[in-house]
Amino acid sequence: MFRAPALLVIAHGSRDPRHAATVHALTRRARAQRPGLRVETAFLDFDAPTVAQVLARLHRSGVREVVALPLLLTRAFHAKTDIPAVLAEAVTGLPGLAVRVADVLGPSPLLTAALERRLREAGLSPADRAGTGVVLAAAGSSDPEAIAVIAEIAREWRHTGWCAVRPAFASASLPRTEDAVRALRAEGVRRVAVAPYVIAPGRLPDRIAAGAHAAGADLVAPVLGAAPELARLLLHRYDAATAPVTALPLSA
Repeated sequence: MFRAPALLVIAHGSRDPRHAATVHALTRRARAQRPGLRVETAFLDFDAPTVAQVLARLHRSGVREVVALPLLLTRAFHAKTDIPAVLAEAVTGLPGLAVRVADVLGPSPLLTAALERRLREAGLSPADRAGTGVVLAAAGSSDPEAIAVIAEIAREWRHTGWCAVRPAFASASLPRTEDAVRALRAEGVRRVAVAPYVIAPGRLPDRIAAGAHAAGADLVAPVLGAAPELARLLLHRYDAATAPVTALPLSA
């Protein structure tokens, strides 16, 4: 009998217990949206179980195919280096186990939809849109590709009716959240909202919120968390990774 590959969601991990709780809530939501699909969670650091522990457990239970999904919003160091290395080490000694790696979550219209959801929950109404500037506050990275992706998301989101959308970063890159808020104020933007482009609570999201409040932002949205759009996106990335490859016809 055909058995679909298991989905292994790999999160970074954090000393903040809210991080793991949020990741587990998200994977539970994905599991509920796809009954019958085995969905597991592992962490790179701080939290348990590890990637190696989960893969070993899946192997013992007879699973022979796994889709590893990085719970990351951009392709930076963790996606390019950490996760491939961890997976390569973890499959050693697990004969017959095939692991393929899905794409990171971003960018995606579903992430933008989740950001919009969180802003509404924070108190913005559709009528506020034209008079509101948004700070898209990401965790930050030293990877130029990741920074460019955040900047492009901000540019694209600006075209949906906000009077301005500016990227900002909690670490590694500039501007900081508070600087982006103050810049919008200096340009005469009447209402400034901060939308954290992060999945789970922790030190960097707390830094985003602190900077937003210090600079006088009118509202700060919650982190993306277990938004239904994120759960759907996990399954979209899984489906893309498991889709059969169609060979192109040879030209005459």
